[in-house]
Amino acid sequence: MAALKYAGLDDTDSDEELPPGWEERTTKDGWVYYANHIEERTQWDHPKSGKRKRVAGDLPYGWEQETDENGQVYFVDHINKRTTYLDPRLAFTVEDNPMKPNAKQKYDGNTTAMEILQGRDMSGRVIIVTGGNAGIGFETAKSFALHGAHVILACRNVMKANEAVQRILEEWHKAKVEAMTLDLASLRSVQEFAEAFKSKNIPLHVLICNAGLFGVSWQLTEDGLESVFQTNHLGHFYLIQLLKDVLCRSAPARIVIVSSESHRFTEINDCSGKLDFSRLSPPKKDYWPMLAYNRSKLCNLLLSTELNRRLSPHGVTSNALHPGSLIYSSLHRNWWVYTLLFTLVRPFTKSLQQGAATSVYCACAPELEGLGGMYFNNCCRCTPSEEAENEATARALWELSEKLIQERIDSSST
Repeated sequence: MAALKYAGLDDTDSDEELPPGWEERTTKDGWVYYANHIEERTQWDHPKSGKRKRVAGDLPYGWEQETDENGQVYFVDHINKRTTYLDPRLAFTVEDNPMKPNAKQKYDGNTTAMEILQGRDMSGRVIIVTGGNAGIGFETAKSFALHGAHVILACRNVMKANEAVQRILEEWHKAKVEAMTLDLASLRSVQEFAEAFKSKNIPLHVLICNAGLFGVSWQLTEDGLESVFQTNHLGHFYLIQLLKDVLCRSAPARIVIVSSESHRFTEINDCSGKLDFSRLSPPKKDYWPMLAYNRSKLCNLLLSTELNRRLSPHGVTSNALHPGSLIYSSLHRNWWVYTLLFTLVRPFTKSLQQGAATSVYCACAPELEGLGGMYFNNCCRCTPSEEAENEATARALWELSEKLIQERIDSSST
């Protein structure tokens, strides 16, 4: 079957415009037929091309199929409170005995998360999104929840997370979404979250490491580490370690780590090429907010690569991504310079839905099943910095992260 026109796909002649008086409809089992209201007759073949079509894919989120008293199929849009006899999936129709080969959907920087999920049924999939109460994280979580997935918003501020849950439920009351407390700047909180999640005895198919700090002043966490390094890297590292057994049991499973193109503008090794901890968690006198963020994003990429090397044999893959440049979100709220910049350039920025697209793509694209260790930008694979591909640095960061966590676990137990 060949996919027909939708959102930039190559077209076939069976999608020609219908002549006046004709209407396209569908049967219960998905076959398309054509009604001629002028001559009061119906037929299976397209009145111009002579070809037959069949609806493909699941109904979009919020839609249900019903049958009226005359046996005619109609469709209910619960979100927009309307009904129609026009099948919303007609953009995804497929030909019977097509003459052209398959055309594949192509995504770019303008694609939204909802467009990537269009026609997808994510029922039965369990997805955790850290920082899912606002910005890109919220759009990522919402998009999956509105397509049937069981989504958990793992957030530091549980009140804001619960408000985010209500916003999603207002869009679709059947959405399966919940909030749980997770403060990545606290190893204790990460451990408590993991224990609470495991107590649910449910699988975990996708873990999206989205939360992060940007532009904050220097401060130490309760674990004695610089806050950006611990929140953006170490907290996620520990979370993955605590949940990796659930991910492996749920395989095939995916880890998606939100990094940034800013990883290219820094390094974390010293002049001899060895990992320099003082660059990862610097003292106050050596701290610069932008540099701390860049280094944490480089750590994200190194972690993703090493994760994939270690877990892919067990059916768990990991990919990292850049959500997009100049996305107007709440991430910049801690730094007035960036707030001013984003205010000035907002008309030219990506929307949050567009910013969430690459996260969603890495989390569910069929063509990425079983594939990991890659870096994506605008839903396309790209090459990260040379430093991000340094296997020795990735292993050293992994070992250092384990050591930092173990030291703090040991000290808290004495």
